[in-house]
Formats: sequence, C-alpha cells, structure tokens
Amino acid sequence: MTLTELRYIVAVARERHFGRAAEACFVSQPTLSVAIKKLEEELDVKIFERGAAEVSVTPLGEDIVRQAQSVIEQASAIKEIAKRGKDPLAGALRLGIIYTIGPYLLPELVKHTIEQYPQMPLMLQENFTVKLLEMLRTGELDCAIMAEPFPDTGLAIAPLYDEPFVVAVPAPHPFAQRQSVSTQELKNETMLLLGTGHCFRDHVLEVCPEFARFSSDAEGIRKSFEGSSLETIKHMVASGMGVTVVPSLSVPRDPTPHLRFVPFEDPVPTRRVVLAWRRTFTRYEAIAALRNAIYACKLDGVTRLS
Repeated sequence: MTLTELRYIVAVARERHFGRAAEACFVSQPTLSVAIKKLEEELDVKIFERGAAEVSVTPLGEDIVRQAQSVIEQASAIKEIAKRGKDPLAGALRLGIIYTIGPYLLPELVKHTIEQYPQMPLMLQENFTVKLLEMLRTGELDCAIMAEPFPDTGLAIAPLYDEPFVVAVPAPHPFAQRQSVSTQELKNETMLLLGTGHCFRDHVLEVCPEFARFSSDAEGIRKSFEGSSLETIKHMVASGMGVTVVPSLSVPRDPTPHLRFVPFEDPVPTRRVVLAWRRTFTRYEAIAALRNAIYACKLDGVTRLS
C-alpha cells in the first residue's frame, strides 16, 4: 500500500469516474485502474462498484477512502511541520472562494497578499459552496471564503464581515430616484436571479420568498429570469429586463450610466462572510496572514468582524 494508491482512490471517490480521476492525478487511466485493482486485492475488499455510467463507492469503501484521506493529510502535515520550522508562511495556500465573492474581493486580496506575504502565493479555486466544502473535506483546499449558512461540517470558522444587500435597477426605473426600497415593494417587480447552485440565489429568495415558485415552472418565465453570474445579471438589468438584488461589494465604485443601486429600508438583509478551514490544518500562521490581507482590503459598505 502506497500514498500514491491512496491518492488514486480518493480521486476516484471524488470524481466518480476513473478517466477524470486519472486526469486529476496526471496519470493514464490504465495506470490508475491497475493500481486501484492491486490495492483492492491486497486488502481483499471491493472499494468501488464499477457501473456503465458512474463509479460508486461501497459502504466499506467509504470508510477506507475516509481513512486514506486522513493518512494523506497526515503525510502532508509532516512536510508542513518541516516548512514551518523554517518559515511558517512558506508555500502556496490553496484558497477556495464562492462565485459571488471572488470577482469583488480577489483583485485587492491578491495584491495585498503579494505585497505582505510574497512567499505565500494563493492557489485559487472559484466554485459553489457545496463543492468547496467537499474540496475542504478531501484536502484539495486549505481554506475557503464562503457565506453562511452552510452545513455544519466540523470546520473551524472565522467571521470576516457582514455584507448588506442592495437593489440594482435600470436607470429609468422609478426606484432609481429613491433613497431606499423595502423588500415588500420588490414583489411586483420582474426579478432576475442567479441559477441553481449559487448560495446567493438562496439569500435573495429569503429576502423575496415569493419568487421561489417562479424559478421552477413555465409560468414563472414571464416573472423571473436566471443568469450565470452577477455581472451577467447586472447587464440584463441595465438593458431593462428587470431588477435584482446584489451584495454591496459588487457595486462598482464609479457610477454606471445605465444602472442604479438603491439601499434597502431597515431591516437591511445581509449575509455573513466567513473564512473556513479544517481543524487539522497545521498552518495557523497562514490563516492569520490571509485574514490580515483580507482586512487590508477596502471592503466598502461592509461591517468588519473580529
């Protein structure tokens, strides 16, 4: 049994596909398949059920994969301990971030990280919350910036900031001249939503629950539309297709000719943005350095949390 074989079974368990797992491990599929078959024979158990369309993990295989991930983490920790003796911040930090935060935080965050901690480059992964949680669990990521709530996975959590929401409307819209808008007033508007999988979509539906029914049936096509990113949706709003709700950090600092951003009336809906990492992650100084770099960013309109 080798660490390489353990990495292979973790990759297959994650991808549910031998071909994709082989690509992720930078080996040929036959090499990976032979190694896993050898490990199954050595253990005299079946780790995977091979189906025509997808590979599934057997119940006993789930326990083996979980233990394999733990062994891989412990092996990596030995290297990290050695590095920390020389420089606690040496080496890349694998950071995940959700789609509705990345474009607005990363430009400044990367700049401050380069300036303050040049020996700690950021390896970045943008994805949905559920995928980032899985990547944290399997050790593919060291930490992730996400918005609460998300399932309790036993992660260590550090709150970063509370971010209010604002309403984005086309410039000719009656709301554009208002000082504030209530959540109740949005009921009569055509709402543009992010697609399924984005946690910010769920946040908007909490603010305007009546739009939940429009996102799943044909009748609702006349009442709500979906976009793949906040920037795409803002372009749709600017063209007059409807209104949307966005987090305050996504509001551009310079005025835009065709868009207006209007605050909510009290109580203002917000989301809490946090930094999460595995409790077994040993580079505590790297987590602290990342938080310092985040706090060095301007973060206009948010309430910083210590």
